[in-house]
Amino acid sequence: MNEQVIAQDTINHVALDTTVDLETAFQESHVQDILNRLDEELVGLQWVKNKIREMAALLLVDRVRKSLGLTAGTPTLHMTFLGNPGMGKTTVAMRMAEILHRLGYIRRENVMLVMRDDLVGKGMGETAAKTREVLNNAMGGVLLIDEAYTLFRPDHPGDFGLEAIETLMQVMENQRDDLVVILAGYKEQMEHFFHSNPGMNSRIGLHIEFNDYSVDDLMIIAHSLVKSQNYSFSPDAEKAFREYLIRRRVMPHFANARSVRNAIDRARLRQASRLLSLGSRQLTKQDLITIEAEDILASRVFREGVPDCPPGS
Repeated sequence: MNEQVIAQDTINHVALDTTVDLETAFQESHVQDILNRLDEELVGLQWVKNKIREMAALLLVDRVRKSLGLTAGTPTLHMTFLGNPGMGKTTVAMRMAEILHRLGYIRRENVMLVMRDDLVGKGMGETAAKTREVLNNAMGGVLLIDEAYTLFRPDHPGDFGLEAIETLMQVMENQRDDLVVILAGYKEQMEHFFHSNPGMNSRIGLHIEFNDYSVDDLMIIAHSLVKSQNYSFSPDAEKAFREYLIRRRVMPHFANARSVRNAIDRARLRQASRLLSLGSRQLTKQDLITIEAEDILASRVFREGVPDCPPGS
């Protein structure tokens, strides 16, 4: 008797009026705890959070259906995250892995982060072995490939990236029940990547776009960072930092939360230099805490109209 017949026999023995308590199943999974943590960790990104909630709901209902013998095949779990750097894609991947693990879709909640150099060799025959080793190490969990579009280089004849893509596609299809692959990268480059590799695109079940943070969201992130480091902006510094963000986010290599963190690190350096230049003056605790406007306005963003330290600053 094959599996399909057994499944149908199970369905036939479960009455149509059998009830299930979906709310209890949801509570017992503790998935809401993970979703709450995601809300706390990431500012804004409501579209992204809604997509993760929808996926969690689908997985939960799929598990409940299976308990009643209602199988529809495991949903396609491979995903792509589209967006600029500094948007929290790695954090979302980690929380997604927790959800998948809690609901029994992967054996480990481990996320393995790799890039092109981890998959592609430099000589003939190296790439397939290198890619398979990564895949074997990631098996049972989630493999996050950042800047996945770099695997396809049409302007480089004979590039070994295509071999990595072919190996990935085989495993994504044949072992999709034991590995979830997330491809991440800039939206435009990833769309070109999928257009040029339709076989890869067909293996992706969920596309999530991470839109850039607004200035207001970036200010919330900035306040959270300075508070966590026992600093604070003076009123004028807060205005200066907002203006910094308005200017910086339209310049090249802006990396959202990462750029905010880097800008605050440079402001701390300038603050320290400023305090040291005061000489023998006695400093108060407030002096050591406060970032002043001059610590921000000294940036090249204001003086020269260019980023302080591209790329990713």
